[in-house]
This record gives sequence, structure tokens and C-alpha cells, in this order.
Amino acid sequence: MVTVDDGAEPAEYVALADSVGLALLAVLDSLGPSERLAFVLHDLFAVPFAEIGQILGKSADAPKMIASRARKKVQAIERPTIVGREQRQVIHAFRAAAVDGNFEALLRVLDPDVKLTVDTPNGVVVTLGATAVASGAQMFSGAVARHRAVIVNDLPGFISWREDGTPLSNISFAVTHNRITAIAIVADPTRLASMQLPDPS
Repeated sequence: MVTVDDGAEPAEYVALADSVGLALLAVLDSLGPSERLAFVLHDLFAVPFAEIGQILGKSADAPKMIASRARKKVQAIERPTIVGREQRQVIHAFRAAAVDGNFEALLRVLDPDVKLTVDTPNGVVVTLGATAVASGAQMFSGAVARHRAVIVNDLPGFISWREDGTPLSNISFAVTHNRITAIAIVADPTRLASMQLPDPS
């Protein structure tokens, strides 16, 4: 879901950012298939480990370890906070550094373990680590496309358009402690065409 980011911070965004449902979805997305299955079935629906083991084709002890591992990951995950002034400043700093080709400035706003996911016409490409992500961002040095600040599934971001008005990319950022921890880019024209995107500003 993509909406225009008008800079406001209404109370409903706070409630939405704190909702258990959204937090749980973010957490589940970070787990592997076996971890997700064991965690959801046991911790949320109280399915016995013996039954989960049958589903996974493993012994009853294996799901216990898998669920325990998943639980630790769930507890370790820090949810991004509400879209606020600080996050917007980090994103603007990232975009400015990318346009300027400023490698050091890019590293200052990227978490060392940042994950970049790009949805291209040829499939999904994943890049890990601040150095690799900053190097890739430098390739867009000098590129100034029309863009507009948006909120993508409750995360801050922006949309860029080509000169003819067709969408170029839809980018969202997860920001924690004033560092970008994840970037998701949709650059596949087919996916972009299927989205309900706002008009260029």
C-alpha cells in the first residue's frame, strides 16, 4: 500500500506502528519456512511438537529446537518506529548522498548489516552490507529523477518517475536508531503498473 507522505504524524500512525499484527508479519517474514511453521503452530496455536514433527517429517525434538531458534530471532528483532522527522532526515540524507556519489555519507546513514532487495524484471536481487549497498548507490550519482515522498506499507520511502511520467521505482526504507537497516526497491515495470501509485508532485 502506497500513500503520499505529507509529513504529518497523526495518532493513527502510532497505533498502526505499534499494532501486534504488523509487528508479527514483519517478524514472520524474517524466519525460515520451518521456523515460521514451528513458531506459529506451537506458540500461537498450541499445536504439540509431536504433530509439528510429523508435518515437517522430523522427530518431536527437532521442532522444539526450531521453535526455540525462531523465538530467539523474534525477541532480537527491533521494529522500525513510526515514520517521523528523524527517519525522513535519514532518507533525505541517503538520497542526497546517492545523487552526489558521496560514499562516506552513504556509509554514515547505512547500518553495517543493511539488506537491499531489488525487484527487477529478471527477478529479485539481494545485496547485503553497507559497503556493497553504498557502492551500488554510487552508480546513480548525478541522476535526478522526479520523485515524491511516500509511505509504503507503513515504511517511509519515495517514488521516482521518468521524464515521460511513467514510474521508475518505488523505494521503501526501514530505519532503526537513525540508520537504514533495509531498503526494498520495486523496479519491475509490470509490478509498478499493478500498483496504485500517487501522481507525480
